Amino acid sequence: MTATGGPKPKAVQVADALREDIKKMKPGAKLPSQRELIDRFGFASQTIQNGLAALRAEGLIVSAGNLGNFVSDGASPSSDMRDDIKEIRSQIQALTERVAALEERSAPGGA
Repeated sequence: MTATGGPKPKAVQVADALREDIKKMKPGAKLPSQRELIDRFGFASQTIQNGLAALRAEGLIVSAGNLGNFVSDGASPSSDMRDDIKEIRSQIQALTERVAALEERSAPGGA
């Protein structure tokens, strides 16, 4: 990866091509499946995933797990996501405390 204008990494090639596709798509439109992208580009699965990860990091696409990847509506989901993560952490903390209390109660009696 030099500044001499050498060939772009394959994941960057994938991201660049999909970025151009996304410009022609409407928000909420589904991107091709990973299998379709592997067939299209002829690159390994991890390379395709890395290209998609770059687009997610840029906020151009959102992942819906097994449903696939979709063109983002441009709204920043990061604040909502932060709130969700805080809520999940809070619930995990509460569960951790409950488990610790249960273990403490059951320890002296020896199950």
